[in-house]
Formats: sequence, C-alpha cells, structure tokens
Amino acid sequence: MTQMDTTADATTQATTDTTTGTTADPTTAASGGGEASDGLLAPVPDEDGAPFFAYAARGELRVQCCADCGEPRFPPRPCCPHCQSFDCLWKKMSGRGRIWSYVLPHPPLLPAYAEQAPYNVVLVELADAPRIRLVGNLVATADAALNSVPPERIRIGAPVKAAFHATDGGLTVVRWLLERP
Repeated sequence: MTQMDTTADATTQATTDTTTGTTADPTTAASGGGEASDGLLAPVPDEDGAPFFAYAARGELRVQCCADCGEPRFPPRPCCPHCQSFDCLWKKMSGRGRIWSYVLPHPPLLPAYAEQAPYNVVLVELADAPRIRLVGNLVATADAALNSVPPERIRIGAPVKAAFHATDGGLTVVRWLLERP
C-alpha cells in the first residue's frame, strides 16, 4: 500500500510519496472551489483537505490516517482524535464501498440543481475503512449528469466504486458508480 507522509516543508505544505519520492503540492488542488461556471457548488479545500483533492486529480482515493496509531480520519484535520498525534499519512483506498444512506433533494433548489432534479446525494461507507463515510453523487459514468441514475435504482447497502470527475473549476471530486449496473 502506498502512503503519503505529510510532514513536509512548512513553507509549501507539499506532501511526499514515501514509495516513489514524488511530491504533491496541495495549493494546486486548492485552486478550485466555490461555484463553477455550470452553477454547481464545488468544495473549497482547506490546508488539511487539499491533499485529498490532489490525489483525486490523479485518480486515487486516499484517506488521511494517523502515522502513530494508524486510525483513518475524515474529514482531514491536523490532529488525531484518538491519540492526539499531529503526524499523518495518506493511505490509498480500494475505492470500493457501499451506500450507507442517501437523499433525493426536492425543490426549491439552486437553479443549476433544479435543472437536474431528481438527483441523488449518497453517503458511502468505505470498504477499507468502515467508519469513514464520504458524501457524493451516484452517477452512470464519472462525467454524467447528477440525475443519470434513476432514483428507483438506489438501495442502501448497494456496492459502489469511486470515479473521479473534473469540475469546471479545475477541482476533481469523487463520485460513485454502482458495482453492478
């Protein structure tokens, strides 16, 4: 398993991949966020979460873990809630999980979302870290519209896999595909 060591140069906050020696600069991932040109809202990465989006841009789903006790944590934060260590790693996940919960938002919605209603928002429990749950959308393909999966196909417990979508704002977000379409 590849891990990232986030103990790095304090001026750049870059992370170094301990297996390949390559460096990811989270400031490039953090340039996105806010409202995209398509009217959809995009995450606004902070210093702790920027590596998550940098890895997503590379097509990797990684979760911050404590370098001392090994506990995964999401959302990313500077201190481990279990042992209070400030040392962390970014562990690569398989990208597989199951739908833990979901919602189908109803109007009134922001205009760009109203155009795609009914769409879904899913909460996915990761297979590699069952206490970690990520929010996203269940879609037919990584770049499909938010309403590309009919609501009647969504089931709690359904197996899903991660897909990566580059937003108009340059940020890559994780979306979810049904394992058995």
